[in-house]
Amino acid sequence: MPAPLDTPRKAAASKADKEVLFKSVTLALIGLVILLAPYVARSTSVRDLMSQAALVGWFALVLGIAFGVQYGMRRAKAGRPKP
Repeated sequence: MPAPLDTPRKAAASKADKEVLFKSVTLALIGLVILLAPYVARSTSVRDLMSQAALVGWFALVLGIAFGVQYGMRRAKAGRPKP
């Protein structure tokens, strides 16, 4: 008799992977918008405000990249066959 497949476990892992990818893309986009906003803003007050938020933009961008690396590592680990 063949062993049952672990489809509920794989489905949960796939959902978690998709959530990490979503977080990665969202945070990276937020970081890029915050970092690029001072260069495209027309108002000087908005430009000054967004330039003061550069640290937050860098943090969001780095965190988004970190989530992307975590997603890549999860996918690489899932793609490897078990010995």
